[in-house]
Amino acid sequence: MNVIRPEAAPGRPLAATQGLVDVDIHPRVRSLHDYDPYLSAEMRHRLHTYGIRPRHGFVKGTPYFKSQPLASRRDAWTPEGGTPASDPAFTAAQHLDFHGVDVGVLNPLQPSGQGDMNNPFSVAMAHAVNEWQLDQWVAVDGRLRASVVVPYEDPEASAAEIRKRAGDPRFCQVLLMSRTSHPLGNPKYWPIFEAAQEANLPIGIHAFGYSGWPMTNGGWPSFYIEEVSEHATSCQSLVNSLVIEGVFERYRQLRVVLIECGFGWLPSVAWRLDKLWPTLRDEVPHMKRAPSEQIREHIWVSTQPVEEPPRPEQLLDCMGWIGWDKILYASDYPHWDFDDPRHAIPSYIPEAQRAAIYGGNARRVYGF
Repeated sequence: MNVIRPEAAPGRPLAATQGLVDVDIHPRVRSLHDYDPYLSAEMRHRLHTYGIRPRHGFVKGTPYFKSQPLASRRDAWTPEGGTPASDPAFTAAQHLDFHGVDVGVLNPLQPSGQGDMNNPFSVAMAHAVNEWQLDQWVAVDGRLRASVVVPYEDPEASAAEIRKRAGDPRFCQVLLMSRTSHPLGNPKYWPIFEAAQEANLPIGIHAFGYSGWPMTNGGWPSFYIEEVSEHATSCQSLVNSLVIEGVFERYRQLRVVLIECGFGWLPSVAWRLDKLWPTLRDEVPHMKRAPSEQIREHIWVSTQPVEEPPRPEQLLDCMGWIGWDKILYASDYPHWDFDDPRHAIPSYIPEAQRAAIYGGNARRVYGF
């Protein structure tokens, strides 16, 4: 395990007194052949012949061009020209060592096969990505923890993958995307929540993913900026769904961490649900607790991206409502909108709260 002394890490925030925990690092394969050792011959053939097919209406690639190549920092390419976050040693030097990160959570996005149009292939890819995280990242650097990638459109297979990883301290959460084919609270997905609660693993829900539907209610938007701004609205919908479908009533120990979704919208969603619930509660007799109570008990948020209103007291009020113990630092390394931990948390936030955001809150929710 690499150990970096705080004084040897020039990018480590002074306020990270409880240790710096980054809950959003995105490792990437050098090529799809990195998954080959973990796939059957049949699934290797499918991967290299037909490729990964997300559930969207575009034949190849993502629906939108990114603002930067691979949506990454220009300095994140390896010295050999490899793709960003594909080399554990370079990732450690540029991010973990420089910023003095004590614990980093791996959230593999594309190409992971989550939500692929072919469910058996998605199941095989989830297994491969999880094994790849352990072999190529966690085994190399003991500061890193893996996420249990699951083929969420096959909930029973997802539950089986969670139970396979249960009790392995190298995994710290179950990873879902914010855009699923059905609203996330739908009973279709309950086997995932049941297995996560059984394994005592939080559910990390990361923005993006492709469900087969446009992210708006009126078709595919024209620009990438519209897709990025939709991070928040997709999460508003899934929070509504989790509460109204009764997920938090049924799974009382479930912890949900919203990653790269913003959080300024969360109080207003809770207030609106609280206003509607007394009038419409006859429709949802399974809801025994006020929506805001459920949200504040079961949901954590990450700081990337942090809303930055013109008046500091507006952000302080919002974070106070969510709960100072429910906010976690996230860098989004190596993406273009990476949040440097020295600057990500506004300086007007009180020192004790800043320290908790940098490390203490994550240690509690993940059990580090």
